[in-house]
Amino acid sequence: MKPSRSALLSLGSALALAATAVVPSARAAASPAAGSGAVVRDWYDVTAETVGAAGAPTQITNSRTWAIGWLAAARATREAPAGRDRAAFQDAAVASAVHDALVSLAPARVPQLDAALTASLERIPDGPGEDGGVAAGARQAKRALAERRGDGLDPGSVNAPYTVQPAAPGVWQPTPDGYAPAAQYGNRVARPFLLDSPDQYRLGPPPALDSRRYRADLAEVRAYGKADSSVRTPRQTETATFWYGSSLTLYTEPLRVAVTRSHRSTAERAELVALFHAALVDTQIATSDSKYAYTRWRPVTAIRTGSLGTDPAWTPLHQTPAHPDYPSGHNTYSGAAEVILDTLAGPRTAPFSLTSPTAPGVRRTYTGWSQLTRENVDARVFSGIHTRSADEAGVTLGKEVGRHALRNADRLFRP
Repeated sequence: MKPSRSALLSLGSALALAATAVVPSARAAASPAAGSGAVVRDWYDVTAETVGAAGAPTQITNSRTWAIGWLAAARATREAPAGRDRAAFQDAAVASAVHDALVSLAPARVPQLDAALTASLERIPDGPGEDGGVAAGARQAKRALAERRGDGLDPGSVNAPYTVQPAAPGVWQPTPDGYAPAAQYGNRVARPFLLDSPDQYRLGPPPALDSRRYRADLAEVRAYGKADSSVRTPRQTETATFWYGSSLTLYTEPLRVAVTRSHRSTAERAELVALFHAALVDTQIATSDSKYAYTRWRPVTAIRTGSLGTDPAWTPLHQTPAHPDYPSGHNTYSGAAEVILDTLAGPRTAPFSLTSPTAPGVRRTYTGWSQLTRENVDARVFSGIHTRSADEAGVTLGKEVGRHALRNADRLFRP
């Protein structure tokens, strides 16, 4: 006989359930299947839905949520005993670990999370394997949450106040429209998962303002990134728009493709999800370190007020994010993602299609993770919000952090 639902819930979960009255969504309450990695797939979808519905306003905080839940799951699966109960243990461990972590980090979603846990456990055979997996998942979720307490990745810490430097050639200033205050300044002092320090892979300085490279960069973005550009093609405009949104959102489906197509074990699939997001948290920390080390102005500021022929009316295709140009955060993200996926899922796969919330109705097809990186590099130039040097430097930094995560992965997963 299955344990009662109340026996599966922690006291905190039960209290949060009593305090909320949200009807479970159809997807979260669907019956996740056990076996052959299906539990990983289904709890991947539960995590994506949870973050989408109740996530933080800061991307890195949501990356942290993914990392904590799946780190707990990966560690818990490593506790599985050999023998006939191993598969049941690992499936129950994944469901229990991700559930408990998400209950703590997204308490508004407790009804949906509890429904998904109950459905998962109903499909796992009764016995010591299931019981042991539930206990391991709960234990590792508690441990992972405790380890990351006070890591500086809450929204308030992420967007710590930044004092803008006096205006000068090359120095970042708030940008139109809105001239919002600097964002993500606090990332640079947050605690990484695997980096020894936020500045471990700090980039060298950006091209000098009077260099040939910078002149070429600015000429390119001035021509191709202008809102009413006469040289940017419709396909290039679509590329810019497709990749304009959150990197976390845009890479949720590629990672899902890698996870669901993998022939690896449940434990190894959980490790893929955990390492991907731990590396991407570290990448975002390293990105802000380099951004605020150099505080390079954005193209719109350089073109409107710079010395290379000013154009006060120049407007980019897309609004410029509120932080320095160098390096591009979209491209640090894509560089790290590419390295992790190439290594753990292989550099190529059967064709898969992606959509984008910033380009409704557009569907693009890919066969390798490097294609996503190449499009990201171009997209930020065509959007008018980054120089190509900033994009390419971002890929370099992201790949460095991704390789570091792969070399040090076992530090994360020790039970």
